[in-house]
Amino acid sequence: MDTLDKSILAELQKDGKQSMQDLADRVNSSSTQCWRRVRHLQDQGVILGYQAVLDSRAMGLQAMAYIHIALKDHGEQSVRDFLHIVETSEQIIECCSITGDHDFMLKVVAHSPAGLERFLMKRLLATGLVRETRSNFVLRECKSRGALPSEVI
Repeated sequence: MDTLDKSILAELQKDGKQSMQDLADRVNSSSTQCWRRVRHLQDQGVILGYQAVLDSRAMGLQAMAYIHIALKDHGEQSVRDFLHIVETSEQIIECCSITGDHDFMLKVVAHSPAGLERFLMKRLLATGLVRETRSNFVLRECKSRGALPSEVI
């Protein structure tokens, strides 16, 4: 990955919707060369996709929590079953495997705190896979940005 690729990635993280000509102008390149570079970065799996970033509160999701999960056992099937729940639950917007007392950390959204409780009780705990949870309700998001820092690009 050279300097042009890094510049392209930094610009696309700022605005993934910009035209190829605008991108080319911002990185001092031709639109044809930019198109080829972007296509190559997509083919290599560096660029995973493009999406609109929505305001969860504007969409009526008034409750958000980080839920730490400790599984009852760490067998391959239990982990696979849990990850299937994660993949099929739209309320879970992030999931990370973590170190420490818990196995996973989920970022979950709902219309209300009662909705978060229903999700926790009926979707997660009812599976029989979870030994323990610890929830932290989000009072306010101070920074929510998925872009990688420019110094690592």
